[in-house]
Amino acid sequence: MNAELIRQLIETGLPGARAEVRGDDGVHFEATVVCAAFAGKLPLARHRMVYATLGERMGGEIHALQLKTLTPDEAAA
Repeated sequence: MNAELIRQLIETGLPGARAEVRGDDGVHFEATVVCAAFAGKLPLARHRMVYATLGERMGGEIHALQLKTLTPDEAAA
């Protein structure tokens, strides 16, 4: 698994989202995801939305994913 594939999966699964993913060892990753659909949602709900784009890869190919989830307004602040 690589960071670019994770980015593509997130951006495909969350239309309009912009994701930046980093990870050097192939199993531990950090992602910042900016998506308008996060508006009005608590962090846990936002994280679940991102995890849903990755499906069974979470806990399998992706051992750990540290998330920062923002709306476009939060990202601009």
